[in-house]
Amino acid sequence: MRIALLYPPPWKISGPGEAADEAGNGPPSDYEAGDLDADFFQTPYGLFSLGAQALRAGHQVKVLNLSAFTWAKVEQVIASLDAELFGMSCWTSNRRGVALLAEAIKRFHPAAHVLIGGPHATPLGREMLEHYPAIDSVSIGESEDTFMELVARLEAGSDPRGIPGTLYRDVSGVKAAPARASIHDLDTLASPHEYFDTHIVMTSRGCPWQCTFCGAETTWGRGFRGQSVPYVLDALEKAIARLSVKMVQVKDDTFTTNKKRVLELCQGIRGRKLQFLWSCDTRVDVLSDDLLREMRLAGCQRLSLGVETGSPRILHNINKRITIEKIEAAAAMAKRVGIQVRFYMMLGNRGETADTFRETLAFLARVKPHQYIFSCLTIYPGTEDFQQAEREKWLDRELYFNQDFQELKVPFDASEEVTVLMNDWFAKNKGLQDYYREGVAEYHDILANLGDYHAAHLDLGGAYFRAQDLEQAEHHVRRALALGTPVPGLALNYLACIAYARRDISGMQDHFLAAARLDPQHLVLIENVQAARAWFKAGGLERGLPLHLVGKHDFQLFERTAQPALPGPLPDDYAAWNAPLSPPRRADHGLREGLTGSVVDQQRQPINFRSRRLPVL
Repeated sequence: MRIALLYPPPWKISGPGEAADEAGNGPPSDYEAGDLDADFFQTPYGLFSLGAQALRAGHQVKVLNLSAFTWAKVEQVIASLDAELFGMSCWTSNRRGVALLAEAIKRFHPAAHVLIGGPHATPLGREMLEHYPAIDSVSIGESEDTFMELVARLEAGSDPRGIPGTLYRDVSGVKAAPARASIHDLDTLASPHEYFDTHIVMTSRGCPWQCTFCGAETTWGRGFRGQSVPYVLDALEKAIARLSVKMVQVKDDTFTTNKKRVLELCQGIRGRKLQFLWSCDTRVDVLSDDLLREMRLAGCQRLSLGVETGSPRILHNINKRITIEKIEAAAAMAKRVGIQVRFYMMLGNRGETADTFRETLAFLARVKPHQYIFSCLTIYPGTEDFQQAEREKWLDRELYFNQDFQELKVPFDASEEVTVLMNDWFAKNKGLQDYYREGVAEYHDILANLGDYHAAHLDLGGAYFRAQDLEQAEHHVRRALALGTPVPGLALNYLACIAYARRDISGMQDHFLAAARLDPQHLVLIENVQAARAWFKAGGLERGLPLHLVGKHDFQLFERTAQPALPGPLPDDYAAWNAPLSPPRRADHGLREGLTGSVVDQQRQPINFRSRRLPVL
């Protein structure tokens, strides 16, 4: 069967010089550049998983990321793509694009089946079928088994209605099929890393906790299910082999829920000698000193913690079930082994006041995470916040169908005065904030704690570089290289910076060229090479002009906008079903010609609150 799995744009995007859509299908009226952050443009992992199941079963599958395509290009793609089944991933932020794309599919391919799923479609599937006739069925929650049963029925020419785990339409209206049980053994699924290049890895599903703002239970069901350690190790090995930059983001809801499993996984990474760096998301109450040490030695570079607030009262109100003391202890434990700590913070939760806002800022000043990022409370369908807002009748789900907002960011119960205070602060503190960084003495202690470990040497080399001790910086950077750092391009970038500081221009060039051959795809390295190229072109060496180079090794992914993970150019044969999907044409890996692309770093970007004075329909 011919299957197209699509990640739609958020709305009709106009091309350069084109007039905005006059039918109200363009961006929200209050849209500003940057409201769609790097997260939005990543193809959801679920699409890759569906694609992997269908590919293993022998079907023809194309996964296409259209999230940044102009609408004219989207229609051109859809007209050319003669699939029998179109599947789309629906999130609150692209719900309008899903509806528009479904209409386009039916216009060009009226006999094709249109299926949607995802975290927005799951709680609002009935309404989506009622509002959008072009959608044939909705898959609820976990979708691999549901999807493959639909594929089998369509291939056999049998009735696709009534498949467990779906909502569908018949002559009497929208119907709900029987619920489908969660997949008990996740190891039975084909791994996306067999077939697709992506820095995102998921090793488990579900979260045992029930924070009021989170919809994980609606999507995955109650509880936690994890892939086995051997399965995860195999998946990581496959993922790393496909990636040019040896960095992976583990995006489980709460990665360390089962601490014994993560300990075994880290020991397995070291046992297999898998050399890569990784980040993960988790909670502060499922960490320990021994676990964090093993994670660090297995390559964990960054730990993103859902902290949300520095107010004990707000923590209680949102059912977070952690304490300020637990947060402080977890941050301190991670710092002792050199793991970078990032706090995910929120404003506008239940009971937010000017005092709780100031309490949160004071908490950050005291605990000192390496980074933090704030987001405004977003009311997502399927969450307790959504359900309570409906019960209290200050929100009606029809807003998601008759208004054009990207996401519904409103304070739960804050006063107008406090809302203004938070919005004003957001305007000055948007995005990811770098906050704390250890110095030479602290990194010496970390190295002593971990032993002769490449990442600890690179951290210490970076600290010495910032302190302008070039001899010690070079010593530790070279030791990191000798120990097999998975990011040699970043180490060579340090050596190039050190060579320039010593006025060794030939040495600088040699290190940059070595990085270009070995490990070029790092943003700081690319920017330095481009600066050096411009400096040479301007006669900087002969004229004594300064060259500004940057030495750092942040956990930051720089990806070319390559399909299918990101919305890059499509390959010439994207619509040909009888030929294998060839890699798209894209920029050269080498730094000698430079690169274009996008910084991909999973972040929660803040968008100012809308007014809470919403119409109740």
